[in-house]
Amino acid sequence: MEDIDVWRNKPGAVEQLLDDLRWLGLDWDGEVVLQSRRLADHAAALDRLKQLELVFPCTCTRADIESAASAPHLEHEGPTYPGTCRHRRAADADALTVPYAWRLRVTDSPAFVDLYAGPKAIDLQMAQGDFVVWRSMGVPAYQLAVVVDDGAAGVTEVIRGDDLLTSTPRQLLLYRALGLSAPAFAHVPLVVGADGRRLAKRHGDTRLSGLRAAGVPAEKLLGLLGWSCGWLDRPEPITARELVPLFRMAAIPSEPFALTPELLRGIGFG
Repeated sequence: MEDIDVWRNKPGAVEQLLDDLRWLGLDWDGEVVLQSRRLADHAAALDRLKQLELVFPCTCTRADIESAASAPHLEHEGPTYPGTCRHRRAADADALTVPYAWRLRVTDSPAFVDLYAGPKAIDLQMAQGDFVVWRSMGVPAYQLAVVVDDGAAGVTEVIRGDDLLTSTPRQLLLYRALGLSAPAFAHVPLVVGADGRRLAKRHGDTRLSGLRAAGVPAEKLLGLLGWSCGWLDRPEPITARELVPLFRMAAIPSEPFALTPELLRGIGFG
């Protein structure tokens, strides 16, 4: 459970997520691990990267980076880091009197074969460059925390939205640096609203808890999702267990799935 972003955590959110998964018929095979309770392991990984001189303390603010950036950048990537603090060594942090983050030196861009999208080669120097692994407020960044936690859990496959595609070569760098076995990755298209934009609050309450509260049967939602993935000929009620033998990665359409008001009404919502 990724809960290290304490400023965005809401009371009861963890319990709500687990209840939603149970409602869908999904379960898990071990104790639920809270990322916030693994900070010692994250810190140990950072220390390892310091020893290897793979990270450096960076005092640049976002405004500093934006003002130095000259190349266009992806919407969710932020500006490319200009390398302002790259000359520093790990020990230089001891003399700093202003807040600083830790960035990983990007020395190459590992290519990989995506289980869904095929061979991928992403130039990390063009996609943000040296990236933050430890934030200035004293907590790990997503890239480091997820690698350390997935490595400890023995995760072998990761399936996630294609908005995280550029995270994969960064995480592969960290797996390699920390001596961990990297999982295989699959990045699938997102669910979007009728306007083609990422599904969000602007499209109304499409949270699982909202569907539950409205009395939508889980089987109807699963049928809609199974149909959207190309595993069913039409959106008909089905259980999670019944969907398992129908799973085919190659059947998932390459375009994002638009969740329209008409489709929601078809399962009894709205």
